[in-house]
Amino acid sequence: MERYEDSKLYRIRHSLAHVMAEAMLERFPDAKIAIGPPIEDGFYYDFDFPQPPTEEDIKWVEKRMKKILSGNHDFVVREVTPEEARQIFADQPYKLELIDDLVNGRVDENGQQIAQPAEKITIYTQNKFTDLCRGPHVANTKEIDPKAFSITFKPVAGAYWRGDEKNKQLTRVYGTAWESEADLKDYLHRLEEARRRDHRNVGEKLGLFVISPLVGKGLPLWLPKGAILRDTLERWLRDVQIENGYSPVVTPHIGNLNLYRTSGHYPYYKDSQYSPIQVDDEEFLLKPMNCPHHCMIYKSAMRSYRDLPVRLAEFGTVYRYEQSGELHGLTRVRGFTVDDAHLYVTPEQLLDEFINVVKLIQYVFNSLSLTDFRARVGIRDPQSDKYVGSDTLWEQATQAILQACDQLGMSYTVEEGEAAFYGPKLDFIFRDVLKREWQLGTVQVDYNLPERFDLEYIGEDNQRHRPVMIHRAPFGSLERFVGILIEHFGGEFPMWLSPVQAVLIPVSDNHLDYARQVATQLKQAGMRVEVDDSKGRMTKKIRQHRELHTPHMLIVGDRDMENNTVSLRLRSDEDLGAMPIDEYIRLAKHIIETKSLALQ
Repeated sequence: MERYEDSKLYRIRHSLAHVMAEAMLERFPDAKIAIGPPIEDGFYYDFDFPQPPTEEDIKWVEKRMKKILSGNHDFVVREVTPEEARQIFADQPYKLELIDDLVNGRVDENGQQIAQPAEKITIYTQNKFTDLCRGPHVANTKEIDPKAFSITFKPVAGAYWRGDEKNKQLTRVYGTAWESEADLKDYLHRLEEARRRDHRNVGEKLGLFVISPLVGKGLPLWLPKGAILRDTLERWLRDVQIENGYSPVVTPHIGNLNLYRTSGHYPYYKDSQYSPIQVDDEEFLLKPMNCPHHCMIYKSAMRSYRDLPVRLAEFGTVYRYEQSGELHGLTRVRGFTVDDAHLYVTPEQLLDEFINVVKLIQYVFNSLSLTDFRARVGIRDPQSDKYVGSDTLWEQATQAILQACDQLGMSYTVEEGEAAFYGPKLDFIFRDVLKREWQLGTVQVDYNLPERFDLEYIGEDNQRHRPVMIHRAPFGSLERFVGILIEHFGGEFPMWLSPVQAVLIPVSDNHLDYARQVATQLKQAGMRVEVDDSKGRMTKKIRQHRELHTPHMLIVGDRDMENNTVSLRLRSDEDLGAMPIDEYIRLAKHIIETKSLALQ
């Protein structure tokens, strides 16, 4: 699979960032330029403007960019000395700072080296514009379709220089670019559809969740309908897990700081955790992970090889400190629930257990029509020192994952730097209906935590042995998973998941009692049903419930009362007409129990 950094699209976007900077400096000759990298779906450039750009300025710049592209200008690279570079960018302070870093390397606020000195300094020139850059770019502007880009796909935004709020705030101007005009139109359509499906707006419209500033940013409150949706997912996965030999456990929301020191989560992820809480003579931490707690449950009794595998499962709430600017509805929060499970297995059981975990995750995805996903094997970055454990254990864990993938016949990519700090992992990257990628399920093989917590079992040889640990979460964060489901379905959940599966709509008030009697029958059959007894015309009620994405609208009038029927209308506006109540119950229960997408 081609890396994005090696693609033609990456070079097009990188080149357009330079062209945008050239046009912007023509519009604002006194502006200072910072950086302009390609990003997913486009590019941006950070500017220090003498005054904020207007919508008219942006339109002028986009028009000027098209003119520059039509000039067939080469992108010419040249290696320069530090002195030459400083002379070229003498009036550009941000570039001068970057040149110093290239010459000397870069250190953080603690004096730690975070970037080595560059081997060389290169500049790229196109037309009349020169930028400090290492590339890559297209060879000539004629390789870029002037109808296949836009610099208005995101609002102009503020961005601190180098992401540090102590530095000056710059203006970030975004663009998007594609290989063809058709690709751009498709992307802009998906962008508009993404706005329509935004889980924050749909969640509010459907009454699923709210986030209250008084409660705290990133701490969602689940409203009744959202709680029903969440509970339905939980109950279903709990049942699936029990069928697959998992044992439910519950652990507290805090733990002694030494627990996380032992596991390695503290201080390795100190920046993403809340400050310890002093209680008497002990320090406690809001739980950032469930796995250390599960290790202590395993360790609470001596285990025999006959007891293994031990599969512990919990919907455990954890807390992470996320920057305010990174919070986003349900998909980036500070308190979230993980459908966590940890399996403790013998080395001989590892392959089969890993395969069974992957099959369970695939079953979960397929049941929710999340069928477009790829597998990524995350291994450690050899240049990083954030990982714990010996090379031997890492190699054993990595080979176990690769062997399982091969045995399952799965296609996968291997990517450095995507491992957990304690072991390699297999991630499932799901692509939704808008072609956006999300990491959902994950499975990790871990030889290190059993070592750190001194976990043991008595083997068949009557000797003490170390188990291997498998970390597993099909949903990942339940909050994030629900947010993704909202956008994937656009709020039109499968009937089995819908907080309200059917609504009884009486033609007039004369039919209210009958509607309530039918609702009672449906509830006794296990359905989630409401009766719309609000004032208003029947047609208006149908329109409102269609907008609320209620799967089934059951209209009841005189004939239904006479014949003991309901008239079924789907949220797609398809009218299926009258049917006996018993027949409808059989139909609805079949749709719900089979988790079908039909007739909703």
